[in-house]
Amino acid sequence: MTDDELEIHRMYMEQIESDCSIDLSEDIEYPPTALSIGSYSISTKNGIKRYPIPIGTYGNFSFISGQPKTKKSFFVSLLTSVYLSKDGKNKYGGKIQGNRGGKCVVHFDTEQGKFHAQRVFRRPFEMNNDNDLGCYHTYSLRAIGYKTRIDFIDYKLNKMKSDGDQVGLCIIDGIADLVSDVNNIEESNLIVQKVMTWSSIYDCHIILVVHLNHNSEKSTGHLGSFMTKKCETELLLTQNEGDENIISVKCKRSRNFSFDTFNFTVNELGYPKVLDDIDDIIPNKPKETSKWQKQLKY
Repeated sequence: MTDDELEIHRMYMEQIESDCSIDLSEDIEYPPTALSIGSYSISTKNGIKRYPIPIGTYGNFSFISGQPKTKKSFFVSLLTSVYLSKDGKNKYGGKIQGNRGGKCVVHFDTEQGKFHAQRVFRRPFEMNNDNDLGCYHTYSLRAIGYKTRIDFIDYKLNKMKSDGDQVGLCIIDGIADLVSDVNNIEESNLIVQKVMTWSSIYDCHIILVVHLNHNSEKSTGHLGSFMTKKCETELLLTQNEGDENIISVKCKRSRNFSFDTFNFTVNELGYPKVLDDIDDIIPNKPKETSKWQKQLKY
């Protein structure tokens, strides 16, 4: 390298050293949650502190996995509707709490055409009975190649920041469509690193959606392996053994305090709804004989 290149490299390394250094004397606050469910208490030297149980915090990413027909896009609509709601809660989300704080949502769908993608994007409005939910950007990226999808997401996040719009929640429904092959180690590593960079630079929470391997709870390919290692929260969706219309949401792993498994279904209007109690699942069935009682942990 030339002297100028060496100097640029040195300055770049110094910047990384400054950005990545952890001061042990600094009192680093608990990361703010984008979406949470319930709370927990811990004892500290300063007394008992109570914290929300995160589904996801700002500056991190999580991912939703499940076999076909586990209503992954419906669950994304449920989380989005809660996050976009004015009070951070709605009648569909049960104990799920959003902490939007005026931030924006940007939702990218890579699998569906415009008609079906629009139906998904419209649900949060309908579930909140509100046509003005503020800053909410939606895109169907099915028609463009995977490299262009990455470039567009990068462009859009940067443009929103340049325009003064703070991204709070970014959803990428179809992360596998940002690589040519989910078993390509280099591509999989690079896109997961890209997601971590986006979440850090824009201080947002990113929710990814991915399929599982057939008859397995492992997310597809090397991409799934990298996501599992680097994510904040992995959410697993499964059909209930007794009723395929009931979907269980399990915190498969988390860097935080794990939330209890809960269930949701899709009602007659096509809206996903958390099932808070046994009677919501099997009306008029005695609780002491309900096969679902042990599965619900609320």
